[in-house]
Amino acid sequence: RIAQGKRPANSIWLWGQGLKPALKPFNSIYGISGAMISAVDLTKGLGKSAGLEVISVPGATGYLDTNYKGKAEYALNALKRFDLVYVHVEAPDEASHEGKPEEKIKAIEDFDSLVVGTVLEGVKDIGGPCRVLLMPDHATPLEIRTHAADPVPFVIWESGKAGQGFSGGYNEKICAGNRSGDGPVEAHKLMGLLTGGFR
Repeated sequence: RIAQGKRPANSIWLWGQGLKPALKPFNSIYGISGAMISAVDLTKGLGKSAGLEVISVPGATGYLDTNYKGKAEYALNALKRFDLVYVHVEAPDEASHEGKPEEKIKAIEDFDSLVVGTVLEGVKDIGGPCRVLLMPDHATPLEIRTHAADPVPFVIWESGKAGQGFSGGYNEKICAGNRSGDGPVEAHKLMGLLTGGFR
């Protein structure tokens, strides 16, 4: 390497090492089938470990240029085969890590119109009841440019329920009384709240 004009390596950085987590299969816990859509290897690995089918979407990058609408369209198509589809979008988180407020706003706007909008329009064609859970997996404030342990807002929309929907605001202020009507919910109880009555 020195002869090629390159400096020799003098360190190695081991990151992400560890054992595969022993997760109970999603189906055995909730009694429903599931799939996931993500461009992030960590979340795909967790999905596989939980027995979810991982669906690849062309153009899904895990970044600001990701194929937002494609993720939503693939999710709607997957609902023909699965009871639940988890869609993960990394772009707002990446913009926060980079400390770029304009890009975070754009990522949220794209997520809102191209993912949430496409899904809410598409579930109208699904026969039977349907629920949509909207939430971040964690907070990433622009001020600190890293993950924070703050409570995150969530909302559950259910088809056929009068007055249900995302109107009236969706933001951190609702954490003290989530729009589900149940107030703050511990993370490990959220999936039961989403799937309850659909088994």
